[in-house]
Amino acid sequence: MAAMNARRTSDELAFVLHRYDWSETSLILDVFTRTHGRMALVAKGAKRPTSQLRPVLLPLQPLLLAWTGDGEVRTLKTAHWCGGHVMPVGESLLVGTYFNEMLMRLLARDDPHPRLFDGYAQAVEHLALRGQSPAPAVLRAFELLLLRESGVLPTLGAEGSSLLPVQDDGRYMLSTEGGLHRVGPDARSALSGACCLGLQAALDSPGDFDGLVAACRGGAVALQGQLRSLLHYHCGVQAFQTRQMMRDVQALVRHA
Repeated sequence: MAAMNARRTSDELAFVLHRYDWSETSLILDVFTRTHGRMALVAKGAKRPTSQLRPVLLPLQPLLLAWTGDGEVRTLKTAHWCGGHVMPVGESLLVGTYFNEMLMRLLARDDPHPRLFDGYAQAVEHLALRGQSPAPAVLRAFELLLLRESGVLPTLGAEGSSLLPVQDDGRYMLSTEGGLHRVGPDARSALSGACCLGLQAALDSPGDFDGLVAACRGGAVALQGQLRSLLHYHCGVQAFQTRQMMRDVQALVRHA
């Protein structure tokens, strides 16, 4: 009777973030869903050669999932590919894996973030299409959106300590605890006030990930180190595994 009454959820948009072996034939999936947030699913029999789930449960692919249960780990029933784009490859695949690692480290389970989900879907599409936007701008845009939606990004429209409005002609740095602070004109890797205000406006525009990517283009280099420090601080790591992998691959390419 309990099994018959198990709660069923169907047609949920989702992406697989990571998969773990569970028994000889099954997998545990860490998935990011639009209306339920990040959650764990068991895919029974998914490792069998004849399983219909096996070719579908891939990362960076939009899926429609159905599952049952309301515990910490639910049971996957069906999974269907939504189509739309192919798997990112090369450097774009590594960037997408980095996205997934950040989501798993920064998001709690069962905490919905529909805007972040939509931004993630658009970011993955950018990576799959390549040439639509420079990869660094897409990366910075997703990092900003993730920090914003998880509630740890300081405002980019005012100084952190004084709350004075950001000035177009000012130069600013983003610190882990103090937010934005104004620096001298010769400070390296500083953001212009105009760039900060443009980023804040894009973040305040719901559903406009492309606008956020465009706002990041001019400040992608300056944002890189500052956002990385914020992410390391809030995730409690000194380096992300996928970023280290990217550096190792780039070093091999240079010396090939």
